[in-house]
Amino acid sequence: MKNILNKLFNYQSLEKGEAREILINLASGYYNSSQMAAFMTVFMMRNITVDELSGFRDAMLELCVKIPAEGYNAIDLCGTGGDGKDTFNISTLASFVVAGAGYHVAKHGNYGVSSVCGSSNVLEYLGCKFSNDVGRIMKSFDQSKIAFLHAPMFHPAMKNVAPIRKELGVKTFFNMLGPMVNPAAPTNQMIGVFNLQLARLYGYLYQNTEKKFLIVHSLDGYDEISLTGNFKYISHKGEAIGTPNLLGLSYLEAADLVGGKDIKSSAKLFEKILGSKGTTAQNNVVIANAGLAISTINGLPFNTGLEEARVSLVSGKANQAFSKFLEINN
Repeated sequence: MKNILNKLFNYQSLEKGEAREILINLASGYYNSSQMAAFMTVFMMRNITVDELSGFRDAMLELCVKIPAEGYNAIDLCGTGGDGKDTFNISTLASFVVAGAGYHVAKHGNYGVSSVCGSSNVLEYLGCKFSNDVGRIMKSFDQSKIAFLHAPMFHPAMKNVAPIRKELGVKTFFNMLGPMVNPAAPTNQMIGVFNLQLARLYGYLYQNTEKKFLIVHSLDGYDEISLTGNFKYISHKGEAIGTPNLLGLSYLEAADLVGGKDIKSSAKLFEKILGSKGTTAQNNVVIANAGLAISTINGLPFNTGLEEARVSLVSGKANQAFSKFLEINN
């Protein structure tokens, strides 16, 4: 590790195969905790390269517990985190809205590292028992349209890294990797990223896959469509700047998106919004993200996806999907 750190400190980059090997060694506990912390810190101080990110991705996929979801045409909705905005759990709520609209969702998530409450925190508090049992995962797909893949259970080799990430308490390159290493290998993906550089990096990597994808970044810093300003989106069809008006929605204020101060209050807010009792602003931001995810799957215009999402939330179908999900995963 000494030679690797010296190389990185001298502003040199890793080759793809080198990055893959290093991450496998990280996972195996080959390096001590100080070395691992130093290695992760380097990538907080400089931009990661395509070869480095793709090498890390390949290692994670090689090591993970895989889920056979090829026939489901599923989508994963997730953000990289690390935007420092402490919003409520928008992408997790949007996932249940998409499931309520009748589409399969393979939601890959984890506990919050740089935020108060991650997707795993809120679902666990509300009664979800995490599992990597393939039978239960497939039952969840079949009966509720959504399966939740709690990352530590599907990436067991990361147990050596998890305590260091928690102690650091800030975004690392593992935030960047999360959306790329879903064990179900979903056919479709909607990813929110915390800056434009990462959006372009993801766009380059995903263009070399067969996935239908949508990468979004709100230009005021959110790793999702926040409706607080314009947003950049990159897909398999191209890239453009979008606006809330494009989606037929009004601009929001940052205060409209604030999440709970702890896991308990975050979970109560989650239930309130999923029960279609949220504010107009809260409902709209969830509908916006769910609607664009639906459009990614079916290839229809954004406004069509948003209408399907709105029906799912307002009619209670999203909440029904959540209730069924908890019944299976409790």
